[in-house]
Amino acid sequence: MSLVQYRIIFVPFVDGKPSGMPNPVLTGFLNDKREARGWPVGVLVDQRAGLLVADDAGNAIWQLTAPTS
Repeated sequence: MSLVQYRIIFVPFVDGKPSGMPNPVLTGFLNDKREARGWPVGVLVDQRAGLLVADDAGNAIWQLTAPTS
């Protein structure tokens, strides 16, 4: 996972090298006027493979989990 401007992206790797295009994982930190509603400053994978994202401007920690079927 990587922080890119106001987005969290995933870049697939194979053998330590990028192997595909970046895929957005978490967006929406900018409003329609391109003003920050949040500021992602760090990511961490938790013990259950969820993604924790620290939001400095929103003073929050976002938890993302995979959808269940």
